[in-house]
Amino acid sequence: MLFRINGQSLHVNVPTWATLEARVRERFAKRQGFALATVNLDHLVKLRSDGAFMDAYLAQDFVVADGNPIVWMSRLAGRPVELIPGSEAILPLARIAAAQGVPVALVGSTEEVLTSAAAYLEREVRDLRVACCIAPPMGFDAGGAAAEDVLRDVAASGARMCFVAMGAPRQEIFAALGRRVAPEVGFASIGAGLDFFAGTQKRAPGWAQRFAVEWLWRALSSPKRLGPRYLKCLMILPGQVLRAGFLRFSGGRGA
Repeated sequence: MLFRINGQSLHVNVPTWATLEARVRERFAKRQGFALATVNLDHLVKLRSDGAFMDAYLAQDFVVADGNPIVWMSRLAGRPVELIPGSEAILPLARIAAAQGVPVALVGSTEEVLTSAAAYLEREVRDLRVACCIAPPMGFDAGGAAAEDVLRDVAASGARMCFVAMGAPRQEIFAALGRRVAPEVGFASIGAGLDFFAGTQKRAPGWAQRFAVEWLWRALSSPKRLGPRYLKCLMILPGQVLRAGFLRFSGGRGA
């Protein structure tokens, strides 16, 4: 699946869970790092006006579909991809890391959340070792000198997998910087995933997930904060759907 944003091409280049797991295993085996981003409508909105965010996205090795609208548009375009939310990728990636003897790091959120999430992961994933937990201070510049220091601390801990929980666009910017500063570390941007493990945030109930209305449940739970965000997402949706249809019926010409 391909998106055009301000003349730049953004690809969902990892279409399935099986592909993601195979590529991560290969990178670990070769002691090569990677950066994983999970694109959704909110990201597409932000990418239109944030050049640093776009640069960070273009530096990602793996891009997966995080959001049913992305999945639906991929089907319309004739290039179907699977839904791979960042929060749901944590445990599968942690299991791969544990199986290959790869220690992990947790960066972002708060010290309380990271401590609880680390305990949860080590309890749920046999042989997993959380090598370090780093909660950057308020005002942390994810692309600056302080971020480089954090990345060096991650590498020095022995971690070769880092879950980044800062929210977009900071986590993707941090991961892109990490590809240069800590090239043997794999970075996965996972949003609020660690907060779910720690119990400080709640996932949408099962019915909302089954009927693909998690966004509505979240919007109703925090309308002032999330309402404007989802409105912007809805505003760009018709144009994205039209482009997906064009990709299908043009056979990819102009992609």
